[in-house]
Amino acid sequence: MKPRILVLAAALAFLPAASLVSLAEPPAAPTASLRGDPARPGSAHWLRSELYFAIGAIDDPDQGVREMRWRAFLDREVTPRFPDGLTVFDAYGQWRRRGSDTTGRLRSKVLVILYEDNEANRSAIDAIRVAFKAQSHDQSVLLVTERVDVSF
Repeated sequence: MKPRILVLAAALAFLPAASLVSLAEPPAAPTASLRGDPARPGSAHWLRSELYFAIGAIDDPDQGVREMRWRAFLDREVTPRFPDGLTVFDAYGQWRRRGSDTTGRLRSKVLVILYEDNEANRSAIDAIRVAFKAQSHDQSVLLVTERVDVSF
């Protein structure tokens, strides 16, 4: 009987402390969402905004906004306004040009930001659009905003 106790003690000595705690106490049941914590109150109203940025002609990857300039724009204009997180997708966009049957095609970036609906955040979204248009001399940055239910 004593050799078995020694083997068990030796095995437990090599386990991390967190493993020993989990052996002593059953883990808390996981939940599907984190709601109502101080950083993200359950009563908050959230928006999801998608911003579509044209970064250059599809046929000429050397023309337009290069990746380094795009990341510098994110670091300078977007991240300080929304430091809690965002998502960027590479995209391809096309549209029919006004007054013609030709199709315009562009490489694009789609920026997705989830945020609490308040005046400061709405103003921050507008400031991002204005900053990109000033930098790129584009006429527009498409914005799509919708109310969403968010859980973490």
